[in-house]
Amino acid sequence: MNASSYAVRIGAQGRQLVSVDNFSVAANAITFLFGESGIGKSIIAKALYGLLNPAEFDIAINNQPYRDHLNDPWTRAVRHNSFFVFQEPSSHLNPLMKIKDQLREGSLVSTEHEQLILEQLWEKAPAETIRSITNLFPKPYRPSGGEKQRILLAMAFKKISAYTGKDAATGPALFVFDEPTGSLDNTYRNLFLTMLFNRFHEKKFTALIITHDYSIISEVYGSHRDLSPHVLYHELSRTGDATVAVNDFSPQSYLGWLSSITGAKQDATGGKPLLTIKPDFTIFNKKMRVCGDPVAKTPAPLIIGKGETVYLKAQSGVGKTTLAKIVMGLYKAQNFSMDFMDRIIDHTSPQEVWQQEIWGKKAGLVFQHADEALNLQATVQETFAGLPLRTPLTMQGLKQRLEELFEGEITDAFLSKKVAFLSGGQKQRLNLLRTLILDTSLIILDEPLNGLDFASIKKVLALLEKKRRQGASFLMISHNEEIFDAFVEKTKVYYLTAL
Repeated sequence: MNASSYAVRIGAQGRQLVSVDNFSVAANAITFLFGESGIGKSIIAKALYGLLNPAEFDIAINNQPYRDHLNDPWTRAVRHNSFFVFQEPSSHLNPLMKIKDQLREGSLVSTEHEQLILEQLWEKAPAETIRSITNLFPKPYRPSGGEKQRILLAMAFKKISAYTGKDAATGPALFVFDEPTGSLDNTYRNLFLTMLFNRFHEKKFTALIITHDYSIISEVYGSHRDLSPHVLYHELSRTGDATVAVNDFSPQSYLGWLSSITGAKQDATGGKPLLTIKPDFTIFNKKMRVCGDPVAKTPAPLIIGKGETVYLKAQSGVGKTTLAKIVMGLYKAQNFSMDFMDRIIDHTSPQEVWQQEIWGKKAGLVFQHADEALNLQATVQETFAGLPLRTPLTMQGLKQRLEELFEGEITDAFLSKKVAFLSGGQKQRLNLLRTLILDTSLIILDEPLNGLDFASIKKVLALLEKKRRQGASFLMISHNEEIFDAFVEKTKVYYLTAL
């Protein structure tokens, strides 16, 4: 496989954002690029593809001005022949145009293969279902995030078909998929991979897939191993404040680690459960039910004992986060009941019960999105100020807690750094520690592995297991099914469904 290596420097307003010396793209291969959120994967790929505005950024590629790169024949050919799937589909879709018109806009004008691609992405759904979606003007919640993601993938597959077809354009191409499965469950993720590899099998092309989903490795190895010689795995890692390096990532390091996880071998606690949630509840006029079986036919109270980890599963958008916020008193249900540490709490309980007895005292919640949970204008040190800690936190104590999830020595400069200037992965680790440091009996974790690299994932799970053995109990909400299916006992898995 031929590979080109690029030195990329990106800055803005006198501040260096990211610098890398060895960003490589292998021709006629599929490259998976891992790394923590916010480390620079997306912006480097956009710069290479020619998507950044030289008036907004100070960019150099291979020590040449960015305008030279934009005018280079390679970049022009890539822009003409390829497609870039953005991480957030809404940033690409035009709310003033029907989806069907956007599917045929510009170089996507051809309708050849379009219907087949849509049928594949919607698993042969009735034509009327697909037609009703493509007739929509995209709005924030209509179509759904997963449907918008599939529309963008359909555009990419149309472009791949055009590039690999009998009348294909000549010249290089680089198909970039930035978190293409972030809004998809594993079924649709695997469907996307199958469609991509089937087309790659017919005719080789160059693709870069940026993802946080390390479990994608298992699917590639399990279902597409015949193409392994043409699949590369890289990971972007931080080498300085704004400098990064691209390293080879061994898929066996993930697969071997996964097979070594025997799960949280939970000790029998006996006695009364810590938390019991009645299976049926109502919120926003929507009836919900917790079940104990994957097909969601058998109602079951969700029970968490002391020192236990329970895993709650459901498809995206069903209401897992909503249930977590009801337990924490952040949403008021129309019908709900739980027994928490020998106290019956239900939809009639006053807000003061949570404020005085639960928040930060008996239970803590790690929110799904760190940007929404943290004060971006606070410093790292200020993030931990005002917490209801049993013992005051000294400077040395804070540094020791930060060292549990952060690499290297915790300096005063890092403590004084604004949260806004941290990477997404650093924010997520801060988000986790801010709740874990409370040492509550119950900790609810909503997508705790969001935006983390492999090293951080292992550290987080090791820390959670350590706290569990010390007596903490966890309610886990996550789409990382492969990891948590290995980490949590099967008898401690529950399923949420809408009635």
